[in-house]
Amino acid sequence: LSMRCTCCLVILALQSSFLNSKKTYEYKYEGLVRVGRELPDLVESALKLRCTFKIIGESPQTFVLQISNVDVEDFNGLPRKSVFSPSQKLTKRLSAEFSQPVVFEFSKGQITDIRTAPGVSNIVVNIVRGILGFLQVTVKTTQSFYELVELGIHGVCQSSYTVEEDNNAKELKVTQMVDITNCQQPAALYRGMALAPEDKLSKQRGESVVSTVKHTYTVKSTADGGLITKAFAQERQYFSPFNVKGGNSRMLALRDIELLKVSDTTDKIVTGQVQSRGNLMYRTEKDLNPIPVVMINLNEPVPKILDLIKRLAQANIYQVDSSSSTEVLNLIQLLRVATRENLDQLWKQVSGNDEHRRWFLDLVVEVTDERILKFLETRFKAGDITANEAGQALVVAFNHLSAEPVSVALAQEFLSIPLSKSQPLLWNTVVLAYGSLVYRYCVYTDPCPVTVVQPLLDMATSGLSKNSEEDMVLALKALGNAAHPSSIKTLLKFLPGYTSGAEKLPTRVQSAAVPAFRLLASRDPHNVQDIVLNLFVQRTLPAEIRMLACMVLLETKPSIALISVISEVLLEETDLQVASFSYSLLKGIAKSRTPDNQHLSTSCNIAMKILTPKLGHLSYRYSKNMHFDWFHDDFLFGTSADIYMLKNESLIPTKLMLKGKFHFIGRILQFLELGVHADGIKELFAGKIPQLKKDLGITDFATIMKILSDWQNLPKDRPLLTAYARVFGQEAFLMDVSGDSIQSIIKSFSASAGKESVVWQKIQDVQKGTSWHWTKPHLVYEARFIQPTCLGLPVEISKYYSIVNAVTMKAKAEINPPPKEHLGELLSSDISLHTDGFAGVTKDHFVFHGINTDLFQCGVELKSKIISALPWAFILKINIKEHKYEMNLTPSKTVTELFSVNSDVFVVLRNIEDPSLFKITPMMPETEDSQQSLPLARILPTSRNDQTEDSEVKFRQCADAKIYGTAVCIEAEAKRAHYLHEYPLYYFLGRTRFSYQLEPAKGAKPIEKILIQVTAGRKHPPGVSEMMNLTHRVFKTRSPPVRKTIYPTHSQHLRYATPEPVVTVKALGLSPPAKLLGYEGVAFNLPTAQRDNIEMIVSEVGEEANWKICANVNVDKSYSSAKAHLRWGAECQTYDVSMRVSAACQPESKPSIHTKINWGALPSVFIMIEYVPGISYIMGFYQKYEKNQERQAAVTVVASSPETFDMRVKIPERTIYKKAIPSPIDLVGFEAVNFTMSI
Repeated sequence: LSMRCTCCLVILALQSSFLNSKKTYEYKYEGLVRVGRELPDLVESALKLRCTFKIIGESPQTFVLQISNVDVEDFNGLPRKSVFSPSQKLTKRLSAEFSQPVVFEFSKGQITDIRTAPGVSNIVVNIVRGILGFLQVTVKTTQSFYELVELGIHGVCQSSYTVEEDNNAKELKVTQMVDITNCQQPAALYRGMALAPEDKLSKQRGESVVSTVKHTYTVKSTADGGLITKAFAQERQYFSPFNVKGGNSRMLALRDIELLKVSDTTDKIVTGQVQSRGNLMYRTEKDLNPIPVVMINLNEPVPKILDLIKRLAQANIYQVDSSSSTEVLNLIQLLRVATRENLDQLWKQVSGNDEHRRWFLDLVVEVTDERILKFLETRFKAGDITANEAGQALVVAFNHLSAEPVSVALAQEFLSIPLSKSQPLLWNTVVLAYGSLVYRYCVYTDPCPVTVVQPLLDMATSGLSKNSEEDMVLALKALGNAAHPSSIKTLLKFLPGYTSGAEKLPTRVQSAAVPAFRLLASRDPHNVQDIVLNLFVQRTLPAEIRMLACMVLLETKPSIALISVISEVLLEETDLQVASFSYSLLKGIAKSRTPDNQHLSTSCNIAMKILTPKLGHLSYRYSKNMHFDWFHDDFLFGTSADIYMLKNESLIPTKLMLKGKFHFIGRILQFLELGVHADGIKELFAGKIPQLKKDLGITDFATIMKILSDWQNLPKDRPLLTAYARVFGQEAFLMDVSGDSIQSIIKSFSASAGKESVVWQKIQDVQKGTSWHWTKPHLVYEARFIQPTCLGLPVEISKYYSIVNAVTMKAKAEINPPPKEHLGELLSSDISLHTDGFAGVTKDHFVFHGINTDLFQCGVELKSKIISALPWAFILKINIKEHKYEMNLTPSKTVTELFSVNSDVFVVLRNIEDPSLFKITPMMPETEDSQQSLPLARILPTSRNDQTEDSEVKFRQCADAKIYGTAVCIEAEAKRAHYLHEYPLYYFLGRTRFSYQLEPAKGAKPIEKILIQVTAGRKHPPGVSEMMNLTHRVFKTRSPPVRKTIYPTHSQHLRYATPEPVVTVKALGLSPPAKLLGYEGVAFNLPTAQRDNIEMIVSEVGEEANWKICANVNVDKSYSSAKAHLRWGAECQTYDVSMRVSAACQPESKPSIHTKINWGALPSVFIMIEYVPGISYIMGFYQKYEKNQERQAAVTVVASSPETFDMRVKIPERTIYKKAIPSPIDLVGFEAVNFTMSI
């Protein structure tokens, strides 16, 4: 037969079945996975699996896979310098499971079903899928290149084939490239990313994960058709927390299969009872693989959980134990394997101990399936947890829950449990958290059934029928969290113009309905655009509703046509609040550099050219949005922040919102949003706006305070303020502050409050001695991406961020005389408070890239730990009547670390069968291993350009305060690998340590305590008269003419003036029997009819000390000018500098600020005028040589437009200037007039 005929037989065989059911095929198999940087001097981790397997025919479509001679080896070291080591216990474990026969159905070139014995683990079945994957190949001899969509271990993905003929060897060389990035039905799995939507425009600038898969087959002609004699697969995955183009961690998976022999089948294999395990597509268990940075024995979890809770609680009883903070993940892993009955058993054992109970409740919520819901439901119905505990547990459980149908159904039950409605704050938490769960469920379910959101729709309808403002607002906010497309019809019932009577609803309800479309904007942008645009153009609606509609409209990323419509509306707009807010929104986006605004910013730039001549002059007296952002393409990272201030006619914003976003690895995460709605305060100002001059002056401030004093006259059901918080884009906290709440707080702290007050009881407890301790462990986020490899092993990219907070406080007060009837008696008492304690937090951040299974882990880990600690111990003495305050501090006797950052990248290798062989090695090793060859050199040749040069930096600097016996020290250490080609990833590749600590000052005398005294009031403390006389002498001293003009009458005034409010501060170090050392400062006010004068003197206390600082500041009553004069040194005579600032904002000129700085003698470190020309040149300023006044610098800043300003700087030998400097904010008070700044 010719070769063409042979190829036809091959394709015919492969499209049906090239395996002969009467034959036995024996192959050898080798699989290798490596994770690291693939560079010669950086440590890598690898795992190798060898075996032989037989495929034995049972029937034309049924075959048996038999695996034998299993051998597992691992590697953790430097390429070419370390060797693989046998892993005997892991080999034994896998051999036991591989020894059981695997039955599979093979028909028309497709593996349709795999069946194994019931006890075979999922990891072994997936490895079997990797082995059998070589059979699933489609060969077409009529085309040398073709593309197909077919099922494989990675899912249903597109494959590109090339076929080459070898006529001499009578073989076909088939190359298959699989696109696993865009699979129609991917086997890859995401967890924890539902609240961080993808940004497609960011992905156009770069990817953080790139994968390639290549298969090479050798098909030989046989009498039966064709036979695969060799199959080689190579898969690479490149990962970086940034852009993979800027350096990456690389995973390499190799699979090599070679035919050994073909023989006739003599004996049939006894398979026993088998069960279906699915087709060739990789399958993940319902409970995901273990946490990748944790590998512990999970048998009998209950005693291990109890022991770990007790150890963690004890270790963190007085402070945060940073050495045990990583064990929080161990505890979470154990809780996740506990059964529902185990959780109840644990609760019975820990609920009686406050510390153990708190640790359990804070971490059991990380059991992310229906078990936690059933456990919490039992607790809610039994009522054996407090409302505070219930709220904290439920909000985390709902937001970390795996969004499955059964979980959503169980979560609905909490909406009807009586405890959920026992407190308003708890009820708000339950409803909002359920809305968040619905949103995450709908991310992975399309179409999303309306049944999951129906309870919230019913709540909104019920609130509308009862005309309950609180119920309507809560339901609308929960619907906004859920963002279910079916909720649009219900939301329209609350919007004017869509439903009759909606315009009569309170503005607070309408303003809750409009933002409910924010998350819907990404799911149904066109429908949302039509709705909010209709609201925006209705000039009869309240300004607040229209501004919110504009904000939502821009979040839909409208086209340039819609931006043009907005511009036309604003050109005709008569409401300056709407015009100013909408204009500032467009302006902020026009300057945006983040990828999601890439096209929208272009449209907004065009709009700016149209709108700026009319609206560019509007100042911050009107509603505004301030937008700030940045984005770096090499890092694929950026941040953005927005501040929204919505006002009506008053100067006080009725709504204030702050929002921050992270842009990273092609996703957008709205990390935090805080907001305050002052609806009740807005009602107070209704009809009273004409009383304001709107000049932001003293008169306006007094009028505002008078209006606010009427807050008690508001209706009882109307809140003064509403505060909310969004976390990861979901509203998680909602609280109304009513007049009754404020009245209760004021009453509790008022001087007339008696023994019935809560404050009174707390004071009694402190007198007896009290202590308080609180800890809060929390897993902030867990993000996982799991993708199968050609070996059947899962490669995982995971990020974990956990926090442990702790606060411990002890306090005891002595009050003389103690209060007997009311709190006001404290104003006449001497109070001495003794307290010590600790407040701190430890933050652990992990990033893992590598293979993660129940049996072994092989990969790269970034571990980072941030520690903040604040211990204290002091005595505070207070006498309010005499305005005396004193604090005694004990200086640190040992090194106390206040803040530290530690991070490093490790290469890890673990297997559950032999914990003693766990290997965790820094990627940058301290010492090199012995020179040995590695038999993988042919696969990964090293380029000369990949050579590295290690760089290690160590830094330590201390600032000693020997007077107080204390030193503040900063330590920094960094070890990096600097490559010939620098990439962003290398900035973080290596060891990093930074610490900020207190320690005893070296060479200082022992200090017993540090005394800080503050005395305020009209009575003159000792020494004030001497201070005043010194100031008189200093500023009366004859000065150069320029300083004389700055203070023409001050010394005369000082001679006769009597200080009014005086503040004296002393900071002394006490070391008996030595004399006091330290510093003393006094400040006093000497007002005149035209100016406010403030004098301040700081002097060193000591036997021969004469070092002092003398300062004088006076401000014009109109706040149009200010002067300052500073002298220091021996008796304030050594050095001096003065400054004068004046502002001008006249109708005929542009706003400007003029500053003059004059100096006499100065320390050399302060004289930097020689650097000014070079710095100004770098910043783009122009220079003009001219003779200006000596020892003077004059700066003039003039607002040239609402967005730019001009600057002129005169120094002794030149003038530096620049026009049209962009301003980061709009220049307040700018009016367009003709003014030219001359140089």
